[in-house]
Amino acid sequence: MIGNNSEESLQQILDNICAQFNLDYAAYAGVNTIDNSIHGVVNYPDAWKEHYVEQGFQDIDPTLAMAAKSVGVVDWTRLQKINGFRKVFCDASEFGIGSTGMTIPVRGPYGDRGMFSVVRSCSEAEWASLRKEIASGLQTHATLFHDRLMRNGRTMSAMRQPALSDREKEILQWIAAGKSQPDVGIILNISTRTVEVHLRSAREKLGALTTPQAVARAIGMGMIYPI
Repeated sequence: MIGNNSEESLQQILDNICAQFNLDYAAYAGVNTIDNSIHGVVNYPDAWKEHYVEQGFQDIDPTLAMAAKSVGVVDWTRLQKINGFRKVFCDASEFGIGSTGMTIPVRGPYGDRGMFSVVRSCSEAEWASLRKEIASGLQTHATLFHDRLMRNGRTMSAMRQPALSDREKEILQWIAAGKSQPDVGIILNISTRTVEVHLRSAREKLGALTTPQAVARAIGMGMIYPI
């Protein structure tokens, strides 16, 4: 497990992410299946954290249950009619925590998995606009945060890096630079379909669920460079 100093540093990272994306709170929960270590970091108020555990909300919270089954981002507005959601967030409102947010599932190349959640108190219309603006960037941060914790596992650092081809790294580098798949096809004089084939291969090798997560993981491993 991570020591206290690292824990404080990780919580500061969550605070910085919230400030950057205009969010209230963020939380991460993950399991490293290489050494069975469990990691959890949140920046919720201490009173809410204690209440959440005391009430056993982790067993009924659909923001976790649905994300554990999903390969895509889970927007909490889809969960509001579920009994567990109403119970958890009725109590959360008493601690000043809203019910609009999302959970981003993250998978690693060695079976490790995590869930990165964020919340913002606002109307559903405001949230829909904000979510559209920040979803891609948050996937990048979620992946980097997950990988940082997983590298603290006893054996993860000893695992070899996935072997991306030069073309796969080249395409990911252009995507990191903000180019679309058609743009990359024009730049490299290949078809958009060929670009997607290489991206799919890169995602599989990196254990990423989405292209933004693959880009983040490749940056984190030093395979490509941030722009």
